[in-house]
Amino acid sequence: MISRLKGLLLHKDPPHVLIDVQGVGYEVEAPMSTFYQLPKLGQEVILHTHLIVREDAHVLCGFASERERKLFRSLIKVNGVGPKLALGILSGMSIDDFVHCVQQNDAVALTRIPGVGKKTAERLLIDMRDKLADWQSETASQSHPGKQISGNGGAAHEALSALLALGYKPQEASRLMQQVATDGKTSETIIKDALRLAIAR
Repeated sequence: MISRLKGLLLHKDPPHVLIDVQGVGYEVEAPMSTFYQLPKLGQEVILHTHLIVREDAHVLCGFASERERKLFRSLIKVNGVGPKLALGILSGMSIDDFVHCVQQNDAVALTRIPGVGKKTAERLLIDMRDKLADWQSETASQSHPGKQISGNGGAAHEALSALLALGYKPQEASRLMQQVATDGKTSETIIKDALRLAIAR
């Protein structure tokens, strides 16, 4: 089992990350919550990982914190929730927001995440309630914003691509992008604003 990677960040294209560990390139799938905390390309990064073994492939999922990985491992044990959807849930809302939804029995907020239907939301509320009973809210980790991009073209394009990768339909992703301010912001900030808007509706 590969449980931790430490190396140089070579490439990031949601949901994929490429890390060079002493000459070996590891492709990792990561939620947006982890993308927000990635350093600049060429810098050192440490990810907590979980290896998914399938008949057709081995998929390595990576997380910025052990707390993220712990929630991911709990989510994939829920009937009907696979690794892709679990990553989507972690991308769609913060851990504290997810814990709050479960504790408040808020299925509506969960259904705003792409791929989470009414039945899946209800199953999540039932199956995760006991598992999250002792979870305490944590102060959000300090973000590590990337270099500000002059103008909004590059950052906006990256944000739109990320929304599509998360499962939003093109029309919905474009609509979200039109409703958030992008000038002078990094792609990470634009994505955060768009996801916050999607969850709030």
